[in-house]
Amino acid sequence: MNKTELISAVAEKSGLTKADAKKAVEAAVAAVTEALAKGDKVSLIGFGTFAVAEKGERTGINPRTKEAITIAARKSVKFKQGAELAEAVK
Repeated sequence: MNKTELISAVAEKSGLTKADAKKAVEAAVAAVTEALAKGDKVSLIGFGTFAVAEKGERTGINPRTKEAITIAARKSVKFKQGAELAEAVK
């Protein structure tokens, strides 16, 4: 499912117009993005939790030259599924 299909599904299930559903989906994505950018955790009970994880600096190997390289520390987003989502996917 892509963003357009998600917007159509939200419109159908909520009774909103596609324009309103698009605004709602974009607002939800923006709110989650802003919260994660601030380092907050976003928990949607039954669906799952989005959180920012720190990945430390590590050593890797350049596959072309087989040389050791240093991979910089960074932040990434983790998602842990909720119980209801896990059960629905089973």
